[in-house]
Amino acid sequence: MAKDVIAIFDIGKTNKKFFLFDLDFKEVHRDYTYLEPIQDEDGHPTEDVVKLQDWIKATFHNILKSKDYKVNAVNFSSYGASFVHLDDMGNVVAPLYNYTKPIPEEVIEQFYDTYGPEITFCRETGTTKEGMLNSGIQLYWLKHHKPEVFSKIKYSLHLPQYLSYLFTGIPISEYTSIGCHTALWNYEKQDYHDWVYKEQLHRVLPSIVDTGTSIKTNLMGHQIKVGVGIHDSSSALLPYIRSIDKKFLLLSTGTWSISLNPFSKEFLTETDTRSNCINYMRINGEPVKAARLFLGNEYNIKIKELSERYGVEEDYHKSVDFDSELYHRLKDSFSHKFQWSSLDVSALENLAPMHFNSYEEAYHQLLMELVELQIESIQRAIGEEDIAQLYIDGGFANNQIFVELLAQGLNHMKVKTTDASLGSALGAAIVISNVELDQKFLKKKYALKKHRPLITN
Repeated sequence: MAKDVIAIFDIGKTNKKFFLFDLDFKEVHRDYTYLEPIQDEDGHPTEDVVKLQDWIKATFHNILKSKDYKVNAVNFSSYGASFVHLDDMGNVVAPLYNYTKPIPEEVIEQFYDTYGPEITFCRETGTTKEGMLNSGIQLYWLKHHKPEVFSKIKYSLHLPQYLSYLFTGIPISEYTSIGCHTALWNYEKQDYHDWVYKEQLHRVLPSIVDTGTSIKTNLMGHQIKVGVGIHDSSSALLPYIRSIDKKFLLLSTGTWSISLNPFSKEFLTETDTRSNCINYMRINGEPVKAARLFLGNEYNIKIKELSERYGVEEDYHKSVDFDSELYHRLKDSFSHKFQWSSLDVSALENLAPMHFNSYEEAYHQLLMELVELQIESIQRAIGEEDIAQLYIDGGFANNQIFVELLAQGLNHMKVKTTDASLGSALGAAIVISNVELDQKFLKKKYALKKHRPLITN
């Protein structure tokens, strides 16, 4: 008999992945591809929407023909801050502009002169000033600086909802995509910000539906539930929310280290905004307070510098174990020594000389200083909430020294690590299944581990 499955398209900027999960959320099939970017009219690299939709349709068509699987539902997880613009015939009328594409500074200045002041606007919308990464600014830019394009737009769909549209033909908006640093949403009013209505942009934004919404659709003779899509960060958070019965903070690590607090009841303050705090959104429209740190990027820069300084391979750091004696020696005479290259933090004065006896000593010092910044970021995300559980996923969850130092610095919290390699895809499967998860879910699916201290006083 064919196995009942849930199909998920997990679309990243680099790799495009397709998964099948059985009804117990076990991965039973995976496929992926890499699509070369194309260029928009200004020569900036961007997603090839035509090739993306061709791959999605061909992949799904092949699965529907398979006798091994019976697809009950399909859903979509993808990166945010990206719009697909459609005309009244459903045709794509503009490139899927890359959120790294620079917008002329005069456009940004014009926007904030009209709808600022900047700090107040960013606090209300849960954003920082980041150009095209605030995808609502893209609509403003199109309206005022590419009116010939804007005049053709009937609907602007966030990328996850465009993927759903490919299967249903129904244009919709949903909370998690609206709430991911778009500058469209006023978190205090729980509605689009006034500027959206003043610019008449709500007319190209379809009706908002709950992220758990599904649409029964006939596809090649099969009745299948089609989800409305979900932003990948909100999707990755969902399995934790559904399976943990106490308040927690999730530290998602990678190039960016993002501290996610889905229990914050406070609106962002101006201090939060100045400290690089933003909001994401839960599937029910509630805010998720997030503090960001460019930790992984800085780490990679410094690892390269240390490998050159000590004449070792660049991946030598992976073999360095925690050394308790070395840690105590550094701690007892601790002083800051590293000058940061990419972190948006205040520069420290009177840095001590970079004198180390070994690579291992320099590496421990580096992590001690980075973890100090990470703890500050976590505490900003926690705010006034009483949170005693910390979950770490992503690349640094496997870094023994990072986890140990973090646990020491946050000794009032229980620290646990997970392997969430399927995070955003699994979240998309869970949201369309609308099932309750028990507390064993993370242990079974995410290799949950409780941290065991290595430092003894």
